[in-house]
Amino acid sequence: MSWSAGYPLSLRILLLTWPALAAGQVLPHQVGKIPTEQVALAYETFGASSSALPLLVVNGGPGLSHAYLLPTDVWRQLAQKRRVIFYDQRGTGASKPVQAGAPQTLAAQVADLEAVRKGLNLPQVLLLGDSYGGLLSIAYASAYPEHVAKLILSDAAGSNLNTLVHLFEEVFPETMAAEKQQQQPSVVTQEAAEASMRTHFNLLFYSQAQRDLYFKKLGPIHNVGLEPAVGQAVGNDAAKADFTPKLAGFTFPTLVLTGRYDMNVAPLTAWRLQQAIPGAKIVFFEQSGHFPWFEEPTKYRTVVEQFLEGPR
Repeated sequence: MSWSAGYPLSLRILLLTWPALAAGQVLPHQVGKIPTEQVALAYETFGASSSALPLLVVNGGPGLSHAYLLPTDVWRQLAQKRRVIFYDQRGTGASKPVQAGAPQTLAAQVADLEAVRKGLNLPQVLLLGDSYGGLLSIAYASAYPEHVAKLILSDAAGSNLNTLVHLFEEVFPETMAAEKQQQQPSVVTQEAAEASMRTHFNLLFYSQAQRDLYFKKLGPIHNVGLEPAVGQAVGNDAAKADFTPKLAGFTFPTLVLTGRYDMNVAPLTAWRLQQAIPGAKIVFFEQSGHFPWFEEPTKYRTVVEQFLEGPR
């Protein structure tokens, strides 16, 4: 599932098609790159341009490409009414190589997100941040509120990584103990990092059947595009930031989504976000872990569409 194969090295756009849900229909699909001084940022879009504001999805990680989000039809269903846009954060997926010496910081990622918006000529966007992408989206919305029409925080890492609540130790003690007992090499190989990521992903689902289906659709774990060095550098920098004081100033409509059984980002984080952002709404997914867009796709699509089509 090497989704990045064939990406252009310039701003040239490849026009492709993607099967839609209805037989005989196709969904417009584009990939391309937006050049910046430090990196060419790869993007992927589903759906045709229309009068509806586009949905810009910011993936989690840090240190992952957007490919982990793709084993679901939700985004292509949403793209029946508006363009849905993904991009790869610097140093991941097809957003490589990065210029030597270029920073791997949260601020650099905010600047990249703004470059994507400008490069695609989007005056305003509907912004959806998933997991760590929620923190990045909060950081972006704090810096560029005029470009955010609506904000969706989906199992978001919150506004301060130091207040994030993980429940792995309490819920999966045997798995975490086994991980700790393994001898840690002085240099972590890509293979070892991906094995650890596979273990981590195993703990993100409410349903084992849904977990198995997800991995069947995803394929080998390397398809998530893990870049451990990028993840560590960005994560260390992002841990220094606290955007909690900014939340009270968010004036755009905000929707907070969370899986009731999310062990990676406990629902308490979502609850705190909803309480801190004026007028924010919250929806719990009662049969989901960290990926409600996969485990409860019909409800997820309905909730998101109703929010996007509602008043601004």
